[in-house]
Amino acid sequence: MKKILYSCFFISTFLLVSCKKNITDLNINPTRPAVVSSANLFSNASVNLSDRMASTNVNTNNFRLFVQYWTETIYRDETRYNLNQRSISDFWWAHMYRDVIKDLTEASTVADKETLNLTAEEIKNRKAINEILIVYSYYTLVTSFGDIPYTEALDIENLQPAYDNAAEVFAKISARLDAALSALDPAAGAYGSADVILNGDIDGWKRFGNSLKMRMGMLVADVDPTTAKTMVEASAPNVILSNNENIKMHYLASPPNTNPVWEDLIQSGRHDFVGAKPFIDTLKAYNDPRLPFYFNKDITTDSFYIGQTPGVRATFNNFSAPSSTLSQPEFPHTFFSYSEMEFLKAEALERGFAVGSTAEDHYNNAIDASIEEWGGTAADALAYRSQSIVKYTTAAGDYKEKIGVQSWIALYNRGYDAWTQWRRLDYPKLVVPTGALFSDQETPAVITRMTYPVVEQNLNKGSYQKASSAVGKDQITQKLWFDKY
Repeated sequence: MKKILYSCFFISTFLLVSCKKNITDLNINPTRPAVVSSANLFSNASVNLSDRMASTNVNTNNFRLFVQYWTETIYRDETRYNLNQRSISDFWWAHMYRDVIKDLTEASTVADKETLNLTAEEIKNRKAINEILIVYSYYTLVTSFGDIPYTEALDIENLQPAYDNAAEVFAKISARLDAALSALDPAAGAYGSADVILNGDIDGWKRFGNSLKMRMGMLVADVDPTTAKTMVEASAPNVILSNNENIKMHYLASPPNTNPVWEDLIQSGRHDFVGAKPFIDTLKAYNDPRLPFYFNKDITTDSFYIGQTPGVRATFNNFSAPSSTLSQPEFPHTFFSYSEMEFLKAEALERGFAVGSTAEDHYNNAIDASIEEWGGTAADALAYRSQSIVKYTTAAGDYKEKIGVQSWIALYNRGYDAWTQWRRLDYPKLVVPTGALFSDQETPAVITRMTYPVVEQNLNKGSYQKASSAVGKDQITQKLWFDKY
């Protein structure tokens, strides 16, 4: 597995050695300090969170497959929704709870004790930033599974925590996010260089938190429009307002802190993924200038962009692989982009929320931002969105279809965010992968949730059964509470 902390953090261990060494010293591991700073815990959690969201590892992150950006070549279990073969749900669940939320929670506990080195304002800022990432992580869990342990989570003495209702968890983490945003003080520092996401930029963290609030507000627009309107209108002026403010984890050009996509596609030497036919065919039909930034041409002829039908075996050289652009070791992972925020504002206006300007303007801004972010020009963007198939006033369908299709294209390489957006808007109309696995009780459909971890089914059976009943059924086609239509 990869890195734990960025190389700029060091722990020095000084050993005092006497002629008669105390034999109990042999029980001390100098590489595992008894006391870890809040900065180290925060950095560790930040990298773990980014790595999980960016990863292409089939044991952890299959969302690019679910949303049909990519498909697999030989081993197609994950494309076909076999989540149990590799305990995928277990890994996703454990990484979020253990490697992110637990470390961030501990970082806040430790920060309260660091009064000799930190001011009260710096401690307050550290804890607020921790809270933002904790909310981000719980949001990811609750939109993956539905009901989850929350009130009784993280208690090592409680091996059978109860599951909380998903909508109630959402309300509680929304309140935590508001409290964290109110607590941030740009006049004070926080983690400084230990902040591997925003390098100590408190205003940047305000944008992170408000962008998360915007995304969360739009999540519940179909089921709780009043809450959605309140959250969206409050956050809209304070989200990312240009590509220069995009929030990213910037990876390094050499190990151990490299882009997980590079590790899984290039460093590993494996040829597991090619472009999925629904996505590449859409890019070609729309004359999309991002196509060469998203995919390479087929290796056999070096002439064509070709996607394979999801679930069907593929010869790697005959199809388009993920591009050399995103396969660079230093290619960043994006948490939030200006393009995403503009698409959300366009949708918000269509729903009657007051966020300024027009839906068409925000839609155009979103497309321009995405094309330019990936390396295209303003002229490329204008030509693209001037086509009748793309233009807001002439593109097919209602606002959900227009925004759904274009945000699907723009969110490329951000599989989880694209999957959640697709579940909300129901566009584009994805196909069920060939050979997809379903239970006897399920009607074949594109996956809409993760099933609960096997370890929960075995060791926390009572809570698991109650949660499964509460969400409907523990099936991959069960829609979650926010996915109304």
